[in-house]
Amino acid sequence: MLTAAKYQPESTGWFTSSRTNNGNQCVEVRFDGDVVLIRDSKYRRDPEHRLEDEPIITVAAAEWMTFLAVVRGRLAERTPLIAETGADGRTTLRHGHTTLIYTPGEWRAFVAGARDGEFDRIPLPA
Repeated sequence: MLTAAKYQPESTGWFTSSRTNNGNQCVEVRFDGDVVLIRDSKYRRDPEHRLEDEPIITVAAAEWMTFLAVVRGRLAERTPLIAETGADGRTTLRHGHTTLIYTPGEWRAFVAGARDGEFDRIPLPA
């Protein structure tokens, strides 16, 4: 029988990098069992947006850790979670049909937190 891998921490509320200036515009992450959810805090502040339509990217914890290795420059492979920075400095984070767009400052804060290990999922022995 197959079982889902267990990760530490098991689950969290939504959180951002400690490098985020005011927490109002940032990459937000939440751990939930063996998945990681990613959203953009700017979406919730726009009164025209409906929360039930909020774009959220969901990836497996192992895929997330591979993506973080790419962000840290430790891997050069492409993952299904793709981050591309445009000429205007904005970074587009894409997974399947879901796209999130971050300002240069938001992405810098996320990358700094990723380099510090703030977004790591640690697999627990079975």
